Amino acid sequence: MEKATGSPSVGGSYPQKNAEILSSQYGINLFLAGLLLTFAWAVHAVGISKSHLLSYLITLMLIQLLWMLWYLGRSCTQRRLIRDKDTHAGARWLKCGITLFAVITLILDSFKIGYYIDFSNCLSATEGIFPVTHAVHTILQVYFLWCHAKDIIQSFKTLERFGVIHSVFTNLLLWTNGVLTESKHQLNEHKERLITLGFGNITIVLDDHAPQCNCTTTTLCSIFSQGIYYLYPFNIEYHILASTMLYVLWKNIGRKVEHHQQHKTPFKFHGITVGMIFGLVVLTSTIAIVVVYLIQIGRSKIKSELALTMFYLHAIFVLALMCTAGIVALLIYRLEDRSLDNSKNPARKLDAELLVGTAAGSWLLSWGSILAIICAQAHPKYTWYNLPYSILVIIEKYIQNLFIIESIHREQEKANDDIKTLRIVTISRGSTLSLTPAYKEIYNGRVAPGSGEVPCLLKGSVLCGRERGGDAKAETSQEKGSVMHSASDVSFYSGNSAANSKRRILKNIAAFLFLCNLSLWIPPAFGCRPEYDNGLEEIVFGFEPWIIVVNLAMPFSIFYRMHSAASLFEVNCKT
Repeated sequence: MEKATGSPSVGGSYPQKNAEILSSQYGINLFLAGLLLTFAWAVHAVGISKSHLLSYLITLMLIQLLWMLWYLGRSCTQRRLIRDKDTHAGARWLKCGITLFAVITLILDSFKIGYYIDFSNCLSATEGIFPVTHAVHTILQVYFLWCHAKDIIQSFKTLERFGVIHSVFTNLLLWTNGVLTESKHQLNEHKERLITLGFGNITIVLDDHAPQCNCTTTTLCSIFSQGIYYLYPFNIEYHILASTMLYVLWKNIGRKVEHHQQHKTPFKFHGITVGMIFGLVVLTSTIAIVVVYLIQIGRSKIKSELALTMFYLHAIFVLALMCTAGIVALLIYRLEDRSLDNSKNPARKLDAELLVGTAAGSWLLSWGSILAIICAQAHPKYTWYNLPYSILVIIEKYIQNLFIIESIHREQEKANDDIKTLRIVTISRGSTLSLTPAYKEIYNGRVAPGSGEVPCLLKGSVLCGRERGGDAKAETSQEKGSVMHSASDVSFYSGNSAANSKRRILKNIAAFLFLCNLSLWIPPAFGCRPEYDNGLEEIVFGFEPWIIVVNLAMPFSIFYRMHSAASLFEVNCKT
């Protein structure tokens, strides 16, 4: 069948579109089945145990391992073939980040293996097989992403679509399992604090999945059981990062790309000292606040209220600084006149959608807190700090999303450093030549030896030259050219000076926001969650409804901060 002019052939595109739809539906059903199994285990459904859930996850990981080995083997046999690559996907800093999270995930798996050995008398075999399978899966997946995250697959496309989408939803299920396990642990700690504070009007039943037998080595068991939950935040981030990278790989299957040179954007510390210093101050103070909060909360009512007040005041100050920085960056963008890059880019599109989608999690919690403050009959003093905190969370993410999305869509400057390419057109002996002398030669009034030409700079990069010789007006022409040259010099340097200042400010803002987002990722990831401990929302909405809202929204809020940090790192490199 012939293909119509300007449109892809029906015979070539229709089967691939069907494959995309079928593979996506396969992945969604795979995920929903695992999600219901996870939910059934969480609510202690009759006939569903943890071994059933782990068996399902082990099966999915083994299938993905087989597919990755097949893909790696096929790639090895075809390594001499030139393959299309998506230069925007799988950035080196992203690979380094996922490698760091993977290493900590391997430590988590080793803790789980040790935990299983100590409680082997009363744990099912799947609880020992799962961490071993997961460790092998992690190692091979990281290697796969390092080598093939940029691939644009053009062969076996239908089969590869199913393999990649299977990998995407396997990682999402592993992420869901990690989130649920970590949330149940946090909820148990919260209930214990409520018991300490004497909340008698709330029915508190600890959801305990602990083994019903004694540990062989008490000290090691305590280390393993406590260490596992401190490592879960890194495991959660690892799986969500892996799923996003694999999703971009899936979207790139069969894609036609324009071949153009991609400018490298290395990260440089030069010029971002101010942003780094302020960001490190925020990071250090946040770590100190989290440590004090975890020590004080639940000790007594007074200490808990002081811990909440301290957290809110610190967060309000940091969020206000972030809002100010974001507004300044957006104002600078309004003063600049640079076009946006609207070319098709799955990685960039996914980044923007994840920023807005995951921000909805914390927006939900913030609006819940605002509504609780408005509707509550009694207001302890510390709860009033929750109002400006919740409002600032909404505004800050709104501004930051605008800044990041516009930054990743702005076209990158073509010139390296701040030197623009100058096109020089000279007329010599009746012929037109196009020359590009070195920057210093042009602005020092020199040209290549023996050219017999004197450059004359005109506005709009149009240059003319006259022959040297016995012309009576040669000296006058040279003087005029020198004057015009000096004026161009001043204009060029003043323009570049202003551009450099704006660029430096933007880089410092991006560096500052990068460290601030890392700082704000730490508290909820490691158990500092005032949404649990505030108490006001639970009184207004009820204990169980509010806890369900928090457990659903908090993982998205945590992921938002890490994803924003990653995006801001890219913005800093690109600016």
